Formats: sequence, C-alpha cells, structure tokens
Amino acid sequence: MGAQDSFPEAQVFQQDTGTTGFTMIWDESFTSWSYYQVRAQPTAILVDRNGDPVKGWLGRYPETEVLELVANL
Repeated sequence: MGAQDSFPEAQVFQQDTGTTGFTMIWDESFTSWSYYQVRAQPTAILVDRNGDPVKGWLGRYPETEVLELVANL
C-alpha cells in the first residue's frame, strides 16, 4: 500500500525494491488504511482474491511465510 511521497516516487520505490510482483494500492484518501487498520509504516498485508486480509506484518515481512500462505489460498 503506497501512501508516502508521490505516486511516481512510489512506482520508482516499487521498481527499485523489486516488489513489482505484488500489486501496490495507491490511496491518497487513506480509506484503505482504515479498512485494513494500518497504523504505521511499513506495513505489509496479504489479501485474498476478494480483498479480505489474510495476515499482516508491521515492518519487514517474512518472505517464506508469505509464500506458504499464498500457496494455501
């Protein structure tokens, strides 16, 4: 979920960090922050196909755990 700086800067960040395999949500209104109960950055939230949260992490997320969760969705 991108919320800091500008949209073009968020796109560069996504490209620079190699996270282009994940969909970034850009929400200047912060409505998604309320929906997903985001309280701080960085936050990572794994959502299912319906947009429902599966699990969230504050700070760095454990890649192995994320991949395991995705495999079981």
